[in-house]
Amino acid sequence: KYIYKSCDLIWVSSKGFINSITQKGIDPTKVSFFPQWAEPVFRPLKYKKYLLGTIPEESFKVMFAGNIGVSQDFPTVLKAMEHLKEDKKICWTIIGDGRMFDWLAAEIGNRGLKNVVRLAGRYPMEDMPKFFQDADALLVNLKDEPIFSMTIPGKLQVYLVTGKPILALLNGEGARLVKDSGCGIACDAGDWQCLADSAQKLSQMSYQERDVMGRKGLLLSETEFDRDKLISKLE
Repeated sequence: KYIYKSCDLIWVSSKGFINSITQKGIDPTKVSFFPQWAEPVFRPLKYKKYLLGTIPEESFKVMFAGNIGVSQDFPTVLKAMEHLKEDKKICWTIIGDGRMFDWLAAEIGNRGLKNVVRLAGRYPMEDMPKFFQDADALLVNLKDEPIFSMTIPGKLQVYLVTGKPILALLNGEGARLVKDSGCGIACDAGDWQCLADSAQKLSQMSYQERDVMGRKGLLLSETEFDRDKLISKLE
């Protein structure tokens, strides 16, 4: 409270934080929304080499890229994967590393998911567009916790730049953006059944239908999370 009251202007990266701050007795006129921007480097490339290894190119490829930790609630994601493992059309690629990586690798083996899930490991940021080009949908997931419902995960801005449909397993601001923009499908955090059903629904859509979703995400990125526009606002 002391720090907030000592500030002339407070910028928050998610609108969900505004109430949290004003409820501490802070003048609402001092608080403004200023989101993280999306880096254009993440736009997919036309890269000749297919990097997803054993995942068939003709399959419907759901991709997660980022930290593999407790916050990402992979136990829920695994339930959805297990539910869909007989649907050979749907495959999952997980790119990244983190404290839950070894546990996740073990669970993929224990649940018989190796044929439909690939742990690709960690890669430099500049390599990610090469992977994004082969994804059919991008997964963003967070645990069912009050703090996460107030945030917009930075991963979401990255995904929007790719022009790919987004499959969201989260609450609050991030889910609202996905729903309101029409750039993908959002499920409540912890709802593995919805995640499984939504992945299947996306896999059954035509390429044209998914492309419309991706373009809506790209439009949202350009209007709300463009770096140059936000820096101009900052200046």
